[in-house]
Amino acid sequence: MAFKKDSVAGTMIFIIILSLVCSFMITGTVEILKERKLAKKREEVQQFVLKAADIDISQGDFSELFAQRVKPEMVNLATGKVTEKANLLDFDERMASINPETSTKPKKDIAKIKTMATDIRIFEVYDTNGQLASIVMPIYGKGLWSIIYGYMAIKPDLNTIENIVFYEHGETPGIADFITDPQWLALWQGKTLFDAKGNIAIKVVKGGAKDGDIHGIDGVSGATRSGVGIQRLVEFWFGVEGYQTYLHTLAAEGK
Repeated sequence: MAFKKDSVAGTMIFIIILSLVCSFMITGTVEILKERKLAKKREEVQQFVLKAADIDISQGDFSELFAQRVKPEMVNLATGKVTEKANLLDFDERMASINPETSTKPKKDIAKIKTMATDIRIFEVYDTNGQLASIVMPIYGKGLWSIIYGYMAIKPDLNTIENIVFYEHGETPGIADFITDPQWLALWQGKTLFDAKGNIAIKVVKGGAKDGDIHGIDGVSGATRSGVGIQRLVEFWFGVEGYQTYLHTLAAEGK
């Protein structure tokens, strides 16, 4: 029997074939875009971590530099122990923090984040001699209007701040520009998180920190609420519900 392409059956077969072809094309495009999005996210993480570790990425391939000097690890906040996870650069902290199976609610939510991931990705950064130079940890919390996202690097003494960067926020433009101002961020370098008794002591000081204050960071006039938010998110992440157990574990191991 001859096939008539202009028949009803022929038209239906053509539509089905066309639909299948379009479906395959769309699926392929989605996969390509997904991989490109993941690749972009990996690159952003690498750059922010290196910047937080105060490593110059203006020269050379930052991805190669990251591979040579940075070791990502997954840490369980409750135990302070490193857990085994694959593809750490593709780990999505935000999705993990809202997934009931991988998150928990803070008991004292001073950072106002509502939920947090039970396992957090941190980054050990080594110098050119292979010695631990700093540990970079994600930090985030509520400012005046938005969640402020960043990374803090601390030195091997587990107290001194190497550097801090904030890469995303929705605070008031113009007023809260200090959050990404290199001069303000540089004020954090060399400050210490904890006092002699091990209590969190870092403060964003309204009116400016006094000379010699090893815990004080100058507040910014007109942006008090954003500054308070940053202080509280740092207090939270380096407190008992954040990295404190992990830092105690490292200290016991003589990291």
